Amino acid sequence: MRRSTDIDALQQVLSAALGSHEPVCSLARLGRDAHAFAVLDPAVLERPTLVGGGSPYHPTSPAPAPHTLDELARRAEALDVPQILVPNVRRSEDTSALRAAGLVPLATESECVVRLPGEVDEVLRTRVGAGRLHDLRRHHHALSCDITWERIPLTELDGNPWAKDAFVELHRRRTERDGHDNLYNADALDALAHGALADRTEMLVRRSEKTVVQAGLITTSHNGRGLYYLTQATDHDDPAARHHLHVATLYELYRHARHSGLDWVHLGRGDAQGMRPLGADLFLPLDHWLRAPGLAAPAAEGAEQAVSEFAAPPVTGVPVPGPARFRQVPRFDTIDLSSNTSPFLGAAAEYPHLDTAELADTYLSTISTLPGHEGVDALSADHLLFTSGAVDGVMLLLAALASPGERVCVTPPTFPLYAHFAHLLRLPVVDVPLRGDDLSRLDTEAILAADPRVTILCDPNNPAGTRLDPEQVLDLVVRGRGLVVIDEAYVEFSEKPSYAGLVEEHGNLIVLRTLSKAWGLAAARCGIALAQPGIVEALRRVQVPFGFTNASQHAVRDRLTNSRPVLDGIRRIRAERDRMASVLAEHPAVDRVFPSETNFLFVRLHKHERVMEQLRDAGIVVADTGRAIPDTCRITIGDRHANTALLDALSSAV
Repeated sequence: MRRSTDIDALQQVLSAALGSHEPVCSLARLGRDAHAFAVLDPAVLERPTLVGGGSPYHPTSPAPAPHTLDELARRAEALDVPQILVPNVRRSEDTSALRAAGLVPLATESECVVRLPGEVDEVLRTRVGAGRLHDLRRHHHALSCDITWERIPLTELDGNPWAKDAFVELHRRRTERDGHDNLYNADALDALAHGALADRTEMLVRRSEKTVVQAGLITTSHNGRGLYYLTQATDHDDPAARHHLHVATLYELYRHARHSGLDWVHLGRGDAQGMRPLGADLFLPLDHWLRAPGLAAPAAEGAEQAVSEFAAPPVTGVPVPGPARFRQVPRFDTIDLSSNTSPFLGAAAEYPHLDTAELADTYLSTISTLPGHEGVDALSADHLLFTSGAVDGVMLLLAALASPGERVCVTPPTFPLYAHFAHLLRLPVVDVPLRGDDLSRLDTEAILAADPRVTILCDPNNPAGTRLDPEQVLDLVVRGRGLVVIDEAYVEFSEKPSYAGLVEEHGNLIVLRTLSKAWGLAAARCGIALAQPGIVEALRRVQVPFGFTNASQHAVRDRLTNSRPVLDGIRRIRAERDRMASVLAEHPAVDRVFPSETNFLFVRLHKHERVMEQLRDAGIVVADTGRAIPDTCRITIGDRHANTALLDALSSAV
């Protein structure tokens, strides 16, 4: 929760649960966090601890300001309590005051949020897959036939003693099963029902006939945009509650939230593996902060990320622009009065979210499992920048890392926009053509002799479709004084390794990726630049802050977390590519088919102009690359129907 008054209210609830005037207890009594505290000495676990600046309940809290920490220290001294705990602080918060006060971070679970940018079933179908959605709806329907759903405002709880009694009893049984103290006993519930959060809190009750089989609490966020799911306890002895009641309740809660015009549901703490199948799409790492006798203070945090030595001089003297400086601070549960946008026209009136660190981690963890991506698991969100397509990444790096007059080397045939952007930025372009029958050899010595500031390699090559000699590429990276940029737009279709895993080893290496090709998200306009953090910092200083839209972020996250269709599509494209290459190689209109490690084929034709005209007449568009390499075209691998139409049109051109 984002307001100090809300945190104070939850501290009063904790005090009531503990039966004390102050939220003081041993860490051992906070049994849910046994894993976080397992690294501590047993004596630390048993000492009295003042819980302040947050709560052990699900919602998170802002990192306390210095004056709040000073007050906590005074209270602890007055109470003769040797330890202070500030729980559930987002890692993205400014924690410098906590460190300065001698508190030590202890990593715990992440907070998990289900964001609902549209109709619930459509969101979940994209996010968890049609099969999982079918299961959720089936469980929800089956249980709804026997179990009713009721919402009781906490301000009306005194008039519903049966609900209060059932809530307390179910939570007592839950804590007995889990083996830790009950922080939702009758006194805690009374404190919540008569505290500052009562007007925004409801009790969820599910009954099978007259028996309560589940009871929980939800609280509307102070910005009115979402729900915190505080707690729930289920009667595991009741047959009606044994099968999937929790997930059925969550599905009902999502529908309720969306029907009420809310944008998100906060599920509390957990891990991505367990929460993603429930629809969660935002995971924010948390730490508990503890000050205890003998506990070593953490090392001081480093200063703001230093910009790379490769940055152009103007870039080193400017900060990251405007709101992008706060890119790692999520704002879904704040009231944003900083952006000068309309409050009356819905989500489209809001600027895109800038908190993409979790999405960056998701991308890296996803591609690290792909063949040929060894070493990617050593990269972090600091090594990654999302761009508006990989083409935008080219423009950014040329603007941020090269000054007018410094040379840019390209290796034709190659993607023409590299030279286009370089010319626009007054950067001389040096052409060093590819060599070899398959256009897979670099003239390394010629490139080194040109001493370029930036060399841009397209690998796999567009339009040739072939891969470069990896020994030559690495030789260029090691021996060159300038930056080497490798555009891997088509690397997922290749069976040879990516260079992404080498980014951490080489300070002058930048790898560009895209989700437009293999990942099927061309409309989302999402590119990725992978480089050492100092280079990423330089790119941020040039980048427009809000270029990565919310819709694109949702599409990217959903695709990355449901990658099976992508992998199936890659396999199908490879198979169809190889079939088409074999057929075209025997076609009388074709002189040569180049070997391809992409989703297209580079073809030299016998009668280039006639064939291109015939394809146009047949309503088939291919890329005419005759200006780059005479008599050639580039043919994208389509589905079987499109490919058959292409072959028919070629036959009529013979």
